[in-house]
Amino acid sequence: MYAITIEDKQLVRREVEDPEAGDGEVVIDVTAAGVNRADVAQRQGHYPPPPGAPPYPGLECAGVISAVGPGVTDRHVGERVAALLSGGGYAERVAVPAGQLLPVPAGLSLTEAAALPEVSCTVWSNVVDRDRLRKGETLLVHGGGSGIGTFAIQLGRALGASVLTTARAAKHDFLRGLGADLVIDYTTGDFVSATRDFNGRGADVILDIVGAKYLSRNLEALAPGGRLTVIGMQGGRKAELDLGVLMAKRASVSSTSLRARPAADKARIVAGVTRTVWPLIEAGAIRPIIDTTMPLADAAEAHRLMESSGHIGKILLTP
Repeated sequence: MYAITIEDKQLVRREVEDPEAGDGEVVIDVTAAGVNRADVAQRQGHYPPPPGAPPYPGLECAGVISAVGPGVTDRHVGERVAALLSGGGYAERVAVPAGQLLPVPAGLSLTEAAALPEVSCTVWSNVVDRDRLRKGETLLVHGGGSGIGTFAIQLGRALGASVLTTARAAKHDFLRGLGADLVIDYTTGDFVSATRDFNGRGADVILDIVGAKYLSRNLEALAPGGRLTVIGMQGGRKAELDLGVLMAKRASVSSTSLRARPAADKARIVAGVTRTVWPLIEAGAIRPIIDTTMPLADAAEAHRLMESSGHIGKILLTP
């Protein structure tokens, strides 16, 4: 098969060995694969794949099962699925544990379904499973125009929360159309004062992709009892944390990643997403937001678009 390999921090299309379905795994013929910031970090040498994962980038895909490994009894060849991957999505085929498969939501194509696994599992595992966002609370999403951001806005809205987000001015109208109650231009505005002014108390949950650069301001923007979860480090790795502010607000700060979690934990998250989020997609409350679809051979161009932050929603590759 053909896959996109990383050679001297460059993406190169190469012919490689076909994957085989190991114990508890299936092989998927890939229809489309999602592009994520983590793929860019891997290409740059900052985010190596976990042990046992394919060396090729790509954390999500959708396609058709072409082989079923030993111990898999509830999947069959020819089944249409989406998948959360530890790597290997930038390829014509990929092997994945059966517990990380999701059904294709009714009414969606395989290409549309490929835009969902990573964002849905990331947002659900943090905003719902960890931070327990509730109806009537306020959610602040940084990077509203990203794949994570566009999904989080829709999920927060569907759960009955007020949703605030930060984004460049050119993306504001689109994000309001997704359900954001307030969009803040992070290049000119102050999201701390805007969040406090919105409800008089701050955000109950903050989902942050920026990291160190925003840490102190995120604490200021939290409401009493608020929960801050950091899932990215685009603004750096290290910052000073004022424990006095954290304690005074009875707030919490957590940081998570999805890729390196044990397979059993990923399977639990996938099951939770299938149970609670997929019905919202099938009802039309959440839809995949796809900015661009490119041929797999153009993966380098897809990364350039990702790094420019000029897109809204997901970038997909098709073998």
